[in-house]
Amino acid sequence: MVHHFNIALLSLFIPTFLFVSATPGMCMTLSLTLGMTIGVRRTMWMMLGELVGVALVSIAAVIGVAAVMLNYPFIYIGLKFGGGAYLTFLGIQLWRSLGKMALQQVGGEVVEVSRFTLILQGFVTAIANPKGWAFMISLLPPFIDSDLPLKPQLSLLVLIILVIEFACLLLYAGGGKTLRRFLKQSGNVRMMNRVAGTLMIGVGFWLMAG
Repeated sequence: MVHHFNIALLSLFIPTFLFVSATPGMCMTLSLTLGMTIGVRRTMWMMLGELVGVALVSIAAVIGVAAVMLNYPFIYIGLKFGGGAYLTFLGIQLWRSLGKMALQQVGGEVVEVSRFTLILQGFVTAIANPKGWAFMISLLPPFIDSDLPLKPQLSLLVLIILVIEFACLLLYAGGGKTLRRFLKQSGNVRMMNRVAGTLMIGVGFWLMAG
């Protein structure tokens, strides 16, 4: 199976994508925010949707489906503005200490957000992220060796992307959980909701403006 891969290209790809994935961006900020408000375990449902979205964007970037998205921009624009508006709405609710994700002064626990909502939130954020598309279109093709079979190369690259992305999402969600613990200890639950709300609104505007 080794002859199906260019080891030199792989050795360059891993640190390159690790750096890009670990850099704060839309999906990482969302993971941090959710880690802060609903905890790491439930944030994993958002991660599931995000990883599916990232996988689809990666594959589409290599096989040329990105061109279809460019030819039908209304689909892309609808995803961007719909997803961005929804995240902004959630952020405003958090700012007002309302909604299912806001921590309450009494008890400190949240009403559970549905798994489907979290999965959809992650998925839309990943596939409607213009910077994600631009990155995958520019980064992935150079790491594909045209002299070798495409399928095993693409499969391995996508697997590497998902493992690195998941690790970074967990790291950011854990940071949010730590921040939540710190703010709860100081008794400033409202401040925590406002920090999380500001981040969520930022992600929403980022999505719509990209």
